[in-house]
Amino acid sequence: MTLSSQAQPLVTRLVPARHGTAVRVRAGQLVRVTDPFGGQVGDLFAFVDDGARRLTAHLSAAHTRGHTSRLFPAVGEDFVTAARTPVLGLVDDTSPGRHDMLIPACDPERYRLLGAREHRSCVANVHEALSELDLVVDSVPQPVNLFMNIPVGASGALSWLPAPSRRGDTVTFVSHLDVVVVLSACPQDLVGINAGAPTDLLLDVLDRP
Repeated sequence: MTLSSQAQPLVTRLVPARHGTAVRVRAGQLVRVTDPFGGQVGDLFAFVDDGARRLTAHLSAAHTRGHTSRLFPAVGEDFVTAARTPVLGLVDDTSPGRHDMLIPACDPERYRLLGAREHRSCVANVHEALSELDLVVDSVPQPVNLFMNIPVGASGALSWLPAPSRRGDTVTFVSHLDVVVVLSACPQDLVGINAGAPTDLLLDVLDRP
């Protein structure tokens, strides 16, 4: 039995394929992301909720890599802000454990370069989701790309492989601060990370048992 399976969700959000959602999470609460169908990447962002409309401090993928000396934290390790303040902790992962913190969120220019001028993107999803809470950011930071499989070869080359998450796999975090979490069910269908067919994700907020 996982830690998050012992509590009933306070908030449950279905995140439709290609779209995003934003929720407020209090310090000490759990955030659980579920891949209901398997093979779907989820771009996760955490912004410090300091009461201002314009969010500035956020989870920093680059500083987290330096903090943990890993490409992705292990269970029991923390994600940090640019000030190296712990913001989320990884407390449980039922997936094969392949996640990414090298690749930026997809954006309209990325799709234009791939030949798709009209295409949803994770960057647009972040702005849209935050606007539902009357919040804004000046720029979208590098995400925590859950279930995304981007191995680094011996030469340094990156491979864009299908997400190995299975039906019902979950990743659970504890929030060390009051945060706004944004989850985007990545709309990428022009490279193979979602096997060409993006699907829904689930986002739950729970009290820690």
